[in-house]
Amino acid sequence: MPLAPPGLFAGRIGNFINAELWGRPSDVPWAMVFPTYEAGGLSRHPSQLYEALLEGVVLFLVLWAFSARPKPRGSVTGLFLFLYGLFRFMVEFFRQPDFQIGFVAMDWLTMGQILSLPMILIGAWLLIRSPRVFSQPSVMP
Repeated sequence: MPLAPPGLFAGRIGNFINAELWGRPSDVPWAMVFPTYEAGGLSRHPSQLYEALLEGVVLFLVLWAFSARPKPRGSVTGLFLFLYGLFRFMVEFFRQPDFQIGFVAMDWLTMGQILSLPMILIGAWLLIRSPRVFSQPSVMP
């Protein structure tokens, strides 16, 4: 599992280079204008970089540290799914919703957030069902 985040990082950097999946309009100092017609020439959040940082760098570091010692079956996968889903859900607040779908519910919930919820729930379930996630495995004499 710790080797999945570098692939996610590369994919998000590719999204940034291709000027796709950009963020919502913003006036933060680091907002950027994407050169595509669809972006409308507005300053926008570089949401691809937010995702590259969270899903690539942060997730890698957390999983690497967490999996350094043996863990119960399913706990590393559970932590990956939980954090990946959580990071995706959070970044969706800064990302422009898909134009063909828009907001799905309550004028703030996006399809990306809805699709992240099963990952969060399954990851939490795996972590909870893993016997004593933070305990050391017993050693027989």
